[in-house]
Amino acid sequence: MINKKVITFLLFLVLSNLGFAQTNQNWNWIIGNWEGVGNGKPGEGKGVFSFEYQLDQNVIVRKSHSEYPSQNAKSMTIHDDLLVVYLDENKNLSKAIYFDNEGHVINYSITYTEKTITFLSETKPNQPTFRLIYSLLENKEVNTAFEISMDGKNFNTYIEGKSKKI
Repeated sequence: MINKKVITFLLFLVLSNLGFAQTNQNWNWIIGNWEGVGNGKPGEGKGVFSFEYQLDQNVIVRKSHSEYPSQNAKSMTIHDDLLVVYLDENKNLSKAIYFDNEGHVINYSITYTEKTITFLSETKPNQPTFRLIYSLLENKEVNTAFEISMDGKNFNTYIEGKSKKI
């Protein structure tokens, strides 16, 4: 006969996984491979990024690669980064850590709605605060905006662009 502790434990596992599955649904629209949609203007960068579940859907990994053509005697710039979204203590995908080829490391907290995922960096004295926003557009494209604030409140867009799923 199964005792009450076993039943309680199994019920806990089922309910926690239901909550996790619901949290994951907020990410499903962005999972996949994406390519920047440019208009072909000279000097415009190009890039690709991907979001994929890993480790039995306990993390989401985003990889990004961008290339910006040479300008004003400055050689071509290549930017690569890695972002790992991970579970918080409540099993929500609400934390992330970012690394790039320039040596930056940024810790983010994450909020989301049905069509928007927002990454907000930790606020530190005398350092900028960063906000990265992915928004699903009506035509199934994604708008990506990277914003910077010196006071943690008033953000200015540093770079913004649209991408399509490939």
